[in-house]
Amino acid sequence: MEPVMVPALRSVLAVSGQSCELSLDSERLAWRELRPRRDRSRRTGVCLTRVLQRARGLTDSLSRQLPSGGHSIPVSEIVSVGEAEIDETYHHSMKWEHMCKPHAFTVNYVQRVKNHRWRCKAVTFWCSDEVLCCHWLKALNDLLDHQTCRPKHLLIYINPYGGKKKGKQIYEKKVAPLFNLAGISTDVIVTEFANHARDDLYEVNLEKYDGIVCVGGDGMFSEVLHGLIGRVQKDKDIDHDNPEANLSPCAIRIGIIPAGSTDCVCFATVGINDPVTSALHIILGDSQPLDVCSVHRKKRFLKYTVSLLGYGFYGDVLKCSEKNRWLGPARYDLAGIKTFLSHHCYEGTVSFQAAKWAAGSPRDLTRCMSGCDICRQSSKQLDEHQKAQTLGSLQNEQEDWKTIKGKFMAVNAANMCCACPRSPKGLSPAAHLADGAADLIVVHKCSRLNFLRHLIRHTNKKDQFDFPFVEVHRVKTFQFTPKHFEDEDGDAESTDLRISGKKNFAQICTDHPSCGCNQVNSIWNCDGETLDQTAIEMRVHSQLVKLFARGVEDSKPKNKCSSRI
Repeated sequence: MEPVMVPALRSVLAVSGQSCELSLDSERLAWRELRPRRDRSRRTGVCLTRVLQRARGLTDSLSRQLPSGGHSIPVSEIVSVGEAEIDETYHHSMKWEHMCKPHAFTVNYVQRVKNHRWRCKAVTFWCSDEVLCCHWLKALNDLLDHQTCRPKHLLIYINPYGGKKKGKQIYEKKVAPLFNLAGISTDVIVTEFANHARDDLYEVNLEKYDGIVCVGGDGMFSEVLHGLIGRVQKDKDIDHDNPEANLSPCAIRIGIIPAGSTDCVCFATVGINDPVTSALHIILGDSQPLDVCSVHRKKRFLKYTVSLLGYGFYGDVLKCSEKNRWLGPARYDLAGIKTFLSHHCYEGTVSFQAAKWAAGSPRDLTRCMSGCDICRQSSKQLDEHQKAQTLGSLQNEQEDWKTIKGKFMAVNAANMCCACPRSPKGLSPAAHLADGAADLIVVHKCSRLNFLRHLIRHTNKKDQFDFPFVEVHRVKTFQFTPKHFEDEDGDAESTDLRISGKKNFAQICTDHPSCGCNQVNSIWNCDGETLDQTAIEMRVHSQLVKLFARGVEDSKPKNKCSSRI
């Protein structure tokens, strides 16, 4: 967004009883404490307002003038500005006694604390001149009015049962007060049954809202995602059952207030699972494009996924954990241990098409950060690739498929790094949010010890792909077909594992002499939701939705990307 060119202001006001020089231009608000002088002829509150010839140059000059105790905040990170209530105790103390009626205004703004956590801080500026106070209030509010990316009216869905069942409490105590402070109006719906939000989004008037916010975990986000994408495709008359269809992007943004068990999507796009931080990103109107993968079985749509599509180990973990939901988040630890000890492997065929336009690779150690250059460059190259396809200049597109056959511990497609507090690097550390590609990770059959070594590397800084039994590819689409899949009548993928097990019992015993009752097929873990169909096709849709986020900010400025998508 282009900065608004307004006359810059400078005044001497007071903060916490100390005289400060306050400066404002179209991009930043800055203040610094004035050193005591022998000549006290200038009284606090005297206007030093002036129009500068170069408003844009004021920011740099101010930053050089600010001593170590100075403060400077971007206008884009001011939450709200309002007239402050006068504290009588403060009024009658110290040097304010000589004022007949002091005037003050409060600026609420974003302050960054450690580990990507944001907090809303407030500073109050005092002066004796009412006209001057009103002048500052008007100037600041005019600048905020030009922040057109900020939402004014939001639709909120709250899952009261997700995670530790504190979604409603989190929203009312931590999020709603911030929305009220920022002047955002809301319509709140507390969901009552599974897919309540998804179904409601097919009927609601979306034109009334500037964004949709879900309070809950990854499952709640998935509901909103499916409802919004499905509604947009329905309005555009696009058949989402067709795996080759070019889906229409969603203009309205989605916000996530984390209140679930893992909150993987929030962690990967913000850097922390903190309701206040996420609420502030929504208030500021941040926008982060996000790739979405569609999953089909032949000509039938199954699900959308934005983080993990996992078969084998992660599918078995989810299946086991669903039986112990009463344990809360601890169920994943129990399921993980049990699945690891079971050490199942599954035979099948993986076919994929590489994302040739992708600027990075899964092992280049380049993480997707706020303003990622790889996402921007890949998106540009994807557009050129699609134009070339349309013009017919790309030949033999169908011959680009590569095939992997064998027995697998896990087959995973990561659309983002899939980081979470327990795995800060994630399943694929170099996966990107908006590059139009996913990382396909194939873990071949191996010993328990080697598989444990692979899993442990998700929690440290070592390369989890640096094993002979692990391969990773950046793909635009892939297909998986289990060996024991039969589709004789063209209607049933045999999701009934009992029938499939009976048909192939002899071969199972041959393949697994130590366990004649081993599972024939696993299930797919699709963003934490079970998907029983095993033979599937996944396709990446570039930047299909936008979130109220800006990506994970780099804590090391020298390595931070200079551009935003």
